[in-house]
Amino acid sequence: MQTARASARKRLLTTAAFIAAGGLVLTACSSGEDSSSEPTNNSVEGNQSEGDTVVIGFSGPAADHGWLGAINSAALAEAEKYPDIDLRVAEGTNDANLQISQVEQFINDRVDAIVLLPTDGAALTDVATRAMEAGIPVVNVDREFSSPFAARTTVLGDNYGMGVSAGTYVCEQVGDQPDAVVAEVAGIDSLPLTQDRSQGFKDALESCGLDVTNRVAADFTVQGGEAAASQLLSAAPEIDALWNHDDDQGIGVLAAIDAAGRDEFIMVGGAGSANAMREIQSGEGVLQATIIYPHTQAADGIRLARLLVQDKAMSDLVEIEVPNRVVLNAPVVTSENVEQFLPTAFES
Repeated sequence: MQTARASARKRLLTTAAFIAAGGLVLTACSSGEDSSSEPTNNSVEGNQSEGDTVVIGFSGPAADHGWLGAINSAALAEAEKYPDIDLRVAEGTNDANLQISQVEQFINDRVDAIVLLPTDGAALTDVATRAMEAGIPVVNVDREFSSPFAARTTVLGDNYGMGVSAGTYVCEQVGDQPDAVVAEVAGIDSLPLTQDRSQGFKDALESCGLDVTNRVAADFTVQGGEAAASQLLSAAPEIDALWNHDDDQGIGVLAAIDAAGRDEFIMVGGAGSANAMREIQSGEGVLQATIIYPHTQAADGIRLARLLVQDKAMSDLVEIEVPNRVVLNAPVVTSENVEQFLPTAFES
């Protein structure tokens, strides 16, 4: 894994150098040309210029924990930035059937685009496909549909990458201990995103000869995290490293750790809440890192929906169309870089 990363980094540096050099050439060639030409659909000016009003229907799960609340508020805030966006927001729900009816209403209302964070990707695939067939572009957020025909564009956090980042960090901290006990408090096991996180964690640990010896699943809630962590701590009298998939349920995990009087291990969180970052910043507990899972995904979806309907594109790309798939990064936040990430973290 280290060799592959070194190679990838070398390619990135080489590419960056080439682009920088190319930028100098382009600047030199265009310095004497007329700069008054009309902006293109993927120029900064064309991208940001006000166009015809775009009616966007937005539906997501109930905001029953901090990350989902942040998803919703970020989407609303992004829409308010654009005078040419008319955002229609359906009530958040964890009932797939109710969410299906919401999307059907958007179709009947002939909205221009739909941004959909499905409570269950597979269950919402059929109605999203019907929207696409009706000529309404769908932007799929966070939880993927089971068919590529159900969305024009998909915006995802990197769930597998979260696991890789967490596992790599654990390897850096305890990988020199061949008998290190690694534990995991997962999210909802039935969700593909949880499965991807666990698989990435497992794969990264293999690079330093470790594996997960104790694992429990919770439900992304404080109560679920506390109950699952209490069960795990009872079953594992000694732990060297613990990864908890979600910082909201991590509040409960930390409560269980405090109640058990355990402090012999390091803990890594997930999602990147402000609470977790402040805990890392304090340096007073077991939590040493968290892995970012961006709460801006729906906000990105709102912006992309506007670009799609107005036949625009992303100004930082050469391409003249919005990409089919956008996967966001999963960086590790530690005491060394927490001040960089804390200002944009979500409150839970």
